[in-house]
Amino acid sequence: MDGAGSDRLALQGVKAVFLDRDGVINENRPDHVKDWSEFRFLPGSTEAIALLSRAGILVFVISNQAVVNRGIVSRETVDAINSRMIKEIGLMGGRVDAVAYCPHLPEERCNCRKPEPGLLLGIAHQYGLELKNAVVIGDAMSDIVAAQSVGCQAILVMTGRGRDQLMMAKTAGKNSFAVASDLRAAVDLLLTGTVKRSRA
Repeated sequence: MDGAGSDRLALQGVKAVFLDRDGVINENRPDHVKDWSEFRFLPGSTEAIALLSRAGILVFVISNQAVVNRGIVSRETVDAINSRMIKEIGLMGGRVDAVAYCPHLPEERCNCRKPEPGLLLGIAHQYGLELKNAVVIGDAMSDIVAAQSVGCQAILVMTGRGRDQLMMAKTAGKNSFAVASDLRAAVDLLLTGTVKRSRA
């Protein structure tokens, strides 16, 4: 695990984990994932989700997919990619309980595009979750901000955009989130009950 500090941040009573998709579960492409042929699982990501499922933790995927409203990819294609992802994760022993995504452009100023917490709040309402018992794992500060705005713990992974985002957070003096090298490392540390706290 990568971390900027040696403090410990306890993760107790975790009932649910929210995962960003691109850059956390699969490779983040600069030209976006436009069909299943471009979807590549990151090493260890399916195994990490299987570990969460075996531990009885609910797993949700939340992502910004402005490619829909940009007209690059249809909603039907995004749904098909997500369905295939869920199937492949299932074959590895994991379970994704739900996927939610925001199709909006930043200028549409919706309440579901991260860093807004709409996706988190919607799933929490649907599943009767206390968000203080949830963890968000993402590769961008938008994931971290969304998590913190509703009382979730947050882990920034160094895959995808993570390293650049961590440097931006340090420059801005933002902290109070954990850092892990990838999803498998984040899950391993989550299941042990402690992770290192990032210091900006």
